Amino acid sequence: MKKNIFAAALGAILAISALTACGGSQTAATTAAATTAAPATTAAATTAAPAETAAAETEAEASEEETTIEEAAEAQEPIHLTIGVTGSVYDDLWAPAIEILAEQGIDLETVQFSDYVTPNNALANGETDLNGFQHRIYLASEIEQYGYELTNIGNTFISPMNLYSDKIKTVEELKDGDVIAIPNDPTNGGRAIKVLSDAGLIVLKADAGFNPTVEDIESYNVGIKIEELAANTIPSVLPDVAAAIINGNYALDFGLRADEAVFHDKMEEEEYWNLIACRTEDLSDPKLVEAYEKVVKAYQTEATKKVYDEEFGGYYVGVGWDQDLLADYK
Repeated sequence: MKKNIFAAALGAILAISALTACGGSQTAATTAAATTAAPATTAAATTAAPAETAAAETEAEASEEETTIEEAAEAQEPIHLTIGVTGSVYDDLWAPAIEILAEQGIDLETVQFSDYVTPNNALANGETDLNGFQHRIYLASEIEQYGYELTNIGNTFISPMNLYSDKIKTVEELKDGDVIAIPNDPTNGGRAIKVLSDAGLIVLKADAGFNPTVEDIESYNVGIKIEELAANTIPSVLPDVAAAIINGNYALDFGLRADEAVFHDKMEEEEYWNLIACRTEDLSDPKLVEAYEKVVKAYQTEATKKVYDEEFGGYYVGVGWDQDLLADYK
């Protein structure tokens, strides 16, 4: 009986030990499996992270490269500017500057006008970007008369308004009744009257203004008759009058040389310096100011002076090139 009880107890103990051993194996297996899986997951995540980072960097580099290409294309896009002028001579005067500007990414085009009235109106209305046909006093009078908001941004040259004739060789040959044609606009007309005074043909009143008119003539030393005409038409009527005072650009267009003049303009007053003008509102745009400065500097070069001297025999004289008229807008 005791043997049977002992055997039963021993069997029970062995059964419990077996069960405990079985449970321990399952826990260890589960822990081992989890421990094995964790490094695998971490390794996978670690492997994926560099791949995603590399992909992001590649995408960023591609985007940056695309932006750089677009910026380069934009940088290479030439800026197109137009400048209003009067007379074919300006095509020659501006040729060196146009060539210089082309190398700087600016395409400058001259736009021809046949008179002095239209260019400032076209500039004010946005039909051109710049103009370069007039002197200071003419621009001032146009602004006063029409209210244009235009600004002088650079000096170019001064050119004479000489007295020409197909009929006489000297002023002394003029006689009473001879007709002399002069421009009919206030500034060029006033300058022409001062040329007649300098030539000794008339005497001006003491209180005559900077732009004298026919009414400011006090007396005539020779009984000439003054006929006021549009400046661009005067060369064509030269055969029909005794003499005429002709603007330099129109004189050149009609093949008149400075050394053929009966009397030469003294060209002493700064108000008759020619200039480059732009719309005043454009000067608030830094990019336009930069472009306009390049235009001014491209004109004010030795290459332009060479054209003055070699092609036009010094008919034009560069003036005021040391003045930075854009300084306040930079």
